[in-house]
Amino acid sequence: MSAFSRFTPLISALPSTVPFVGPEAIERQRGRAVLARIGANENGFGPAPSVLAAISEEAGNIWKYNDPENFTLREALGAHLGTSSANIAIGGGIDELLGQIVRLVIETGATVVTSLGAYPTFNFHVAGFGGRLVTVPYVDDREDLDGLLEAVRRENAPLVYFANPDNPMGSWWDADSIVAFARALPETTLMVLDEAYSETGPANSLPSIASLIDLPNIVRTRTFSKAYGLAGSRTGYVISTPGTAQAFDKIRNHFGMNRLATAAALAALEDQAYLTEVVRRIHAARERIGRIARANGLEPLPSATNFVAIDAGRDGAYARAIVDGLMEHGVFIRMPGVAPLNRCIRVSVGPETDMALFEEALPQVLKAIG
Repeated sequence: MSAFSRFTPLISALPSTVPFVGPEAIERQRGRAVLARIGANENGFGPAPSVLAAISEEAGNIWKYNDPENFTLREALGAHLGTSSANIAIGGGIDELLGQIVRLVIETGATVVTSLGAYPTFNFHVAGFGGRLVTVPYVDDREDLDGLLEAVRRENAPLVYFANPDNPMGSWWDADSIVAFARALPETTLMVLDEAYSETGPANSLPSIASLIDLPNIVRTRTFSKAYGLAGSRTGYVISTPGTAQAFDKIRNHFGMNRLATAAALAALEDQAYLTEVVRRIHAARERIGRIARANGLEPLPSATNFVAIDAGRDGAYARAIVDGLMEHGVFIRMPGVAPLNRCIRVSVGPETDMALFEEALPQVLKAIG
């Protein structure tokens, strides 16, 4: 298969990969419809009715570009968070922002520290900009703060990634531990504190805005994809010092934000009553997944996210057999990609219809694979 002859050496050397195989691709490969879409950590409860109304109301204006300064959304987020709009940068979901962060900091050969088995899209961006990954294994199914700090110091790394709550394990650290870690980092190391699941964790897992807002080497990434139910709209944001946040203006696509997505995010922020209700439903669905797991002899891990990692009790091959077997019943789930985390399967929360399909299919799959 021929390709253009003058790609950069880096691009020529990289494999063509997709960090996550989507349920649509699995449907195409298997010729089988997904009936329960509970594998991508989407919020199957969806956005608030007020958000859908805002999208409909704005639809006729789709011929206009979105405000390239994202002024209104940054102002709304600043007010919501109790900080200035100058502390906020907007992007097309956390995934886009992660790529921009790596671009801001990493040159070819620079070292990036992350956890072994953590969010693979971050690693994808690091590879794309020529960075060198140094990984720290999880300890007791949780990211190892001491190990990450030691690796940063040993490698003199300009960038470290840490998610709280964590994907793929659903674990979390308390706010005091995170603040202590952030303040122990060298000033020359930028920390990505990925808080995609911040709304669904316990209150004591989320550092206050004030506790980190003075640190120019900390960027907190958040999203409307999870609790707010807007994964398809691709809206995320960074919280940092004004100088760090404004650095994104140097490289971002200024007309990159979707106008309807911006209207949706503004409406979602205003409807905090719906957010409270949907978080309650997420917590209830987590408990439901846990009960299903235990009824089938599997062990659910504690979760602060909108999914539950379930210890299947054997190895990665066994967990993969469960994932594949469930898809034969139209139930789409995923699993961590790296041992020993890959002994687990990962099930996203969803409405009762999805939970019922999972509950029905799981014992059949476990019986079939033996």
